[in-house]
Amino acid sequence: MSQSKAQSRPAMAPRQLSTTGGDYDSANPAEVRKYLGTYGLTPPNIESFEVQTQRCLRLLAMKPTPIEKFQYLVHLRATNVHLFYRLLSANIKELTPLIYTPTVGEACVRWHEIFTQPEGMYLSFHDRGNLRQILENWPSNVEITVLTDGSRILGLGDLGVNGMGIPVGKLALYTACAGIRPDATLPLTLDLGTNNVALREDPLYMGSRMPKVSAEEEREFLDELMSALTDKWPGIVIQFEDFKNPFPALERYQNTYTMFNDDVQGTGAVIVGGFINAIRASGVPAKDHRAIFLGAGSAGTGVAQQIVEYFIKEGLTEEEARRKFWFVDSNGLVTLDRGDKLAVHKVEFARDDNNGRQYQSLSRLIDFVRPTILMGLSTIGGAFNKDILAKMAKLNDRPIIFPLSNPSSKSECTFEEAVHHTEGRALFASGSPFPSLEYDGKLLTPGQGNNMYVFPGIGLGAILSKAVSITQDMIYASAESLSTSLNKQEVADGWLYPDIRRIREVSVVVTRGVIRTAQKNGVDRAVELRNLTDDQLDAYIKEKMYDPFNERESVGDEVAQLLATASGQNGHINGVNGITNGIQAAHL
Repeated sequence: MSQSKAQSRPAMAPRQLSTTGGDYDSANPAEVRKYLGTYGLTPPNIESFEVQTQRCLRLLAMKPTPIEKFQYLVHLRATNVHLFYRLLSANIKELTPLIYTPTVGEACVRWHEIFTQPEGMYLSFHDRGNLRQILENWPSNVEITVLTDGSRILGLGDLGVNGMGIPVGKLALYTACAGIRPDATLPLTLDLGTNNVALREDPLYMGSRMPKVSAEEEREFLDELMSALTDKWPGIVIQFEDFKNPFPALERYQNTYTMFNDDVQGTGAVIVGGFINAIRASGVPAKDHRAIFLGAGSAGTGVAQQIVEYFIKEGLTEEEARRKFWFVDSNGLVTLDRGDKLAVHKVEFARDDNNGRQYQSLSRLIDFVRPTILMGLSTIGGAFNKDILAKMAKLNDRPIIFPLSNPSSKSECTFEEAVHHTEGRALFASGSPFPSLEYDGKLLTPGQGNNMYVFPGIGLGAILSKAVSITQDMIYASAESLSTSLNKQEVADGWLYPDIRRIREVSVVVTRGVIRTAQKNGVDRAVELRNLTDDQLDAYIKEKMYDPFNERESVGDEVAQLLATASGQNGHINGVNGITNGIQAAHL
């Protein structure tokens, strides 16, 4: 399109990415349908939300595979956004695995095969120099974006622009869990090439057919992008996701923009939230814990860095806290004398007390360290086998077992394996969902260290406080807030995380903690919130949250207000009826 034609777009019909914004909702009463101009375009019966949900769930049940269920939900979101979020909010536990992990992993692998319609924005390396102009094509105001370059999608590797499923799914959870309006979200995928040769050569692949750009080229591109985003939408919250090396961008931008990286900071926060409760339940003082991490990537060290903060708050020095960790990567125990060049993020946790011995075997390392905690961020499915779990149970009355890798096929062990091989004593949390099970006459429910417990509240807290940056203290506050959000029954049942079905309640608690910490750090611009009590702040947060169950009433209020205005202008009942009939006629 030429520059002149691009500039003429304002004269064209407004662009919408979804087929409708809920205008064709079968729950809309007749007066709303007339007001929206949709009267006669939907079946005449006015349906209850319950009937709509029943139909959607029946349609889902007819789909034989998770990926087909995923595709149906994509279609539903595109055609009736408020119904989609009513369905998701009311069935968050059951549907989250279908719109995010683990199903989103398969969706990303097959994105080039199953693509049917745009759901976000793609910015290519070839667009550099024009990013700000291209952002003008987005049809609505944006409060938050999730962006990825697709270079490390879950545990599935480099998927290029196929990674769009991650920003789309993540932002759906921002809306469902924290009530950020769906039209204020921007899924954003950066087409910076891919080193996945098979994908790049696939005739259906929809990204640029070139190798991944260099780190320097990516940095220059991101510099332009960050400037463009904040110029177009001042105050926008920018969440990075699934970059192969997340640290350069985090270090470069975290003090300049309102941004965070969920892989590093969100993962760390949600694990710390469950970890705090696991430490309490273990009966072992914080100072006596020792943790082995299988997997020394950015996510693993990001988790450890935040647990270090917890240990410091429990009275340890920073050095003592760092000495609580033993990291294992593909070459064995991470040590200073191993002979290889360590990545920068591994150096701070590298051991120097191994007496010249190198440990390649996890089992031998457990014998050496005698850990109380076993964390898995390795994406090696089944790495915590029967022998490993039995060793942990022999060493500890309540071993802390956190297999955190996604998707479930990459999890280091299942909940069932952890329960049976520790005689039901494991304090367990995983990255992917596992079902509850009965053991020794008791129903045991696994904890899931799902980032959705914290990232929605981090995002909403940053939006409402108008934070100029997202500080590490704000991230840690999300973890502490999460650990306090369990109700009495959940604590009594030994849960490490609250019931996911209470996620909107939990998000209010997390959001409040993030806002209060932004205030303490002096990075908030909504200074009027400082004078609110906690109860008043909670009420304010709830008031600002999008609620798909209230959208019908909101449109109804618009209609009522329009009629009331018309009534005031005409001054008598006949005038009101005339205008009312005029509205009806116009929409019929």
